[in-house]
Amino acid sequence: MNVADSEVVASILSDSGYKLTDTINNAELILINTCSIRENAEQRVWGRLDFIKNLKRKKPEIVVGVIGCMAERLKEKLIETDKLVDIVVGPDAYRGLPLLVAEAESGNKGVNVLLSREETYADISPVRMDKNGVTSFISIMRGCNNMCAYCVVPYVRGAERSRNPESIINEATDLFEKGYREVTLIGQNVDSYIWKNDIQTIRFPELLEKVALVNPKLRVRFSTSHPKDLSDELLLTMIRYENICRHIHLPAQSGSSRILKLMNREYTREWYMDRITAIKKIIPDCSISTDMITGFCTETEEDHEESLSLMEWAEFDFAYMFKYSERPGTKAARKYKDDVSEEIKALRLNEIISLQNRLSARSKKTDVGTIQEVLIEGTSKRSASQLYGRNSQNKVVVFPKGDSVKGEYIRVFIEKSTSATLIGKNI
Repeated sequence: MNVADSEVVASILSDSGYKLTDTINNAELILINTCSIRENAEQRVWGRLDFIKNLKRKKPEIVVGVIGCMAERLKEKLIETDKLVDIVVGPDAYRGLPLLVAEAESGNKGVNVLLSREETYADISPVRMDKNGVTSFISIMRGCNNMCAYCVVPYVRGAERSRNPESIINEATDLFEKGYREVTLIGQNVDSYIWKNDIQTIRFPELLEKVALVNPKLRVRFSTSHPKDLSDELLLTMIRYENICRHIHLPAQSGSSRILKLMNREYTREWYMDRITAIKKIIPDCSISTDMITGFCTETEEDHEESLSLMEWAEFDFAYMFKYSERPGTKAARKYKDDVSEEIKALRLNEIISLQNRLSARSKKTDVGTIQEVLIEGTSKRSASQLYGRNSQNKVVVFPKGDSVKGEYIRVFIEKSTSATLIGKNI
């Protein structure tokens, strides 16, 4: 989401005469796009501001801004911190950036963190900041209506609102015509996408189909799905189109129904397992990834074991795994005690990571001896003689460069694997 927001901001500022620079020392305006979902993300921002403080001592005319979720949540603190930050702009107020920057250049601090019920930036063509020119994100909605007890997103990004589907199709078409060969439709919960006018109602399965129909050579991914909203209709849409990638990211967060209820996730362990079963039945070759939080309030060893057993049963291909960190203002911070020690959180997280490493290795091993269609994304970081890309299941594949070039589809015979990568040769 932050990548997509940064591209919108770059577009807004470009239209006002600003140009991007790859070198921070050359910058006259520095914006830090922030996330408040986890404490360590905020800590990195404070560290970045410490670095920028030294730059501003040498060039006092530099305008420094903090934008995004952290800006909305910590507006007063940011403005007061060492008098470093000049502007603070929330995720729904990016259109006002040029005016706020001009005010800051005149010596006035600027703050706009008002949330909107309508803003989707649908009419803005993002400036693509990715370097590979092959894959890109398309934001299809903003905000979130799921009041998960641990999550700050609804408070800093506001309520859900969906983009006009026509603007999404136009963006996907434009990307394909510019040479991009994969788009990822993103939102806090893409399954709840809904757009209405007097004539029709478009939900996510229909939107996904429309994007898939842009061109059969355009791969389509999406993230993130919510287990309570993942429908069979969506799965049936996926199986009808080869260019809709066979991968679903379905955050579980916990394998314990008791903890899920405390988290206000609105599903049980059994419901989640039913959705996994549906995916494997309707799309047998679909890979599944997840998010797991360990050490949530009151979590017992039994709850933890239920999370481990769910992971083992689901056989996740990969996962994002975190220790619970209390976020100010959330229901969990207001109502529950963060009573699992850091030591126990760390131990349980290590067990979850160790298990997922084994599951990931097992998943990759099943692909050894198969032929995979891979979209080439670039040169491998480890060797200039190798290229890398991903298959439909979102697994990274590395193979010799040969005559292949970035942006091409290539068939690769998989010879071996690690827990993170498939390794093969061109055929």
